[in-house]
Amino acid sequence: MNREPLFTGLYVPLITPFTADLRLAPDALARLADEALSAGASGLVALGTTAETATLTAEERETVVRICSAACRAHGAPLIVGVGTNDTAAAITSLRELAAKGDVAAALVPAPPYIRPGEAGTLAHFTELSEHGGLPLIVYDIPYRTGQTLGAGTIAALGRLPEVVGIKHATGAIDATTMELLDSPLPGFAVLGGDDIVLSPLVAAGAHGGIVASANLRTADFAEMIALWRRGSAAPARSLGAELARLSAALFTEPNPTVVKGVLHAQNRIPSPAVRMPLLAASADSVRRAAPLARPGLA
Repeated sequence: MNREPLFTGLYVPLITPFTADLRLAPDALARLADEALSAGASGLVALGTTAETATLTAEERETVVRICSAACRAHGAPLIVGVGTNDTAAAITSLRELAAKGDVAAALVPAPPYIRPGEAGTLAHFTELSEHGGLPLIVYDIPYRTGQTLGAGTIAALGRLPEVVGIKHATGAIDATTMELLDSPLPGFAVLGGDDIVLSPLVAAGAHGGIVASANLRTADFAEMIALWRRGSAAPARSLGAELARLSAALFTEPNPTVVKGVLHAQNRIPSPAVRMPLLAASADSVRRAAPLARPGLA
């Protein structure tokens, strides 16, 4: 039985807006969350890499989750929360704390970063999280951040764990592993694109949607592009996908989310383009090049 995954469509990993003096701007975050869901996002991701989670205090992380939860409840949409650690026991504690809130649909969890435990160690890590964390899990496969490559066999084994419901596929390429993953889909297991520039061909090849930082801008168009591919409207999907790929390329000329924040500020949607160190604000030139592409129909 080829059961449809729970997580399909567009999920927006929200930026964390700051004031010019680097304080959290909760009202701006609430507006961004509502705008993304109103524009057609299937759900939100809180505390992802795009949110600058590593620089947030525990209190700020709580505030971000609370604001995103409220928006998702209001729209009847799922909230995914990032849980990134290379300590299995600490990850289980974080998952249990999120599960206790009762309004988190899944956790986005990378392969254990930096220590590179190997594929067997990664599978053991997720087996423990699946058995003891109390939340559905979406594996974040992003080797250039984790230093850990996952083969098709390991991904299939992960997908058979009872609480693993999908993967954010951000390996930097559409390769043989990608095609094997898409050619033999596991029932109920979502493949979500995480490399913004190649999202369109990945969905065309069978991915169920994406978790897309670029979709902090032109959310409605990203949602429509995914919907077009999934209903077989190839020509308009291809055209829109190429347009959005140009936007994504411009947004990633400097470290994520610096250019995204610069454009959102230029659109008067957040109070400042500020990011916290070690990130530095995007250059004016990068923001100037990306800003026209962030307006529908002007790419």
